[in-house]
Amino acid sequence: MNTTHRLIVAEFTTLDGVIEDPDGTWGSPTGGWAMRKGPQVFAGDKFRLTPIMQDGALLFGRGTWEVFSQRWPARTGEFPDAINAARKYVASTTLTDASAWTNSTVLGGDLAHAVEQVLAESDVAIIGSPGIAHQLAAVGLVDEYRLLVMPYVVGGGVRLFPEGHRADLELVSSDVTEVGLLLRYDVVRA
Repeated sequence: MNTTHRLIVAEFTTLDGVIEDPDGTWGSPTGGWAMRKGPQVFAGDKFRLTPIMQDGALLFGRGTWEVFSQRWPARTGEFPDAINAARKYVASTTLTDASAWTNSTVLGGDLAHAVEQVLAESDVAIIGSPGIAHQLAAVGLVDEYRLLVMPYVVGGGVRLFPEGHRADLELVSSDVTEVGLLLRYDVVRA
């Protein structure tokens, strides 16, 4: 278990806990729910991750990384510059070339072990990538959740906490934003 650096999961979520496909990229049956507020939902540092992007690292699953690597490199501004300059890791057993997005490195092999090695050096934030978030939560590596809760109930889709997952959380902060409620929870360890 990590005691120095933190693993943070940052997710857009509905009131019923769905985190799948907020912008509709994946074409899921309930996808695109966050777009009801317009594309500005995804602009800027909604999860307040800039300090982590400056001094830590971002972690993505292959699919999320591939989408982001197509969208972010051509953008400029405070947030795009920060995310483009950040150290980025992509968890994949099949991807071999991460040169499409600067400062990206492929993490192969055992995911938990690879992430523990990165955590030995810095904080890590997972943006999206529900499969990666689920895997690392299941082995007790997640320290914090930053959830942008949007006022929608979509009734189905991948949820933040899969059935059977248990966690004790402590609310650290709650902030009303222009698109929803940003909640920060620490994972309480027994």
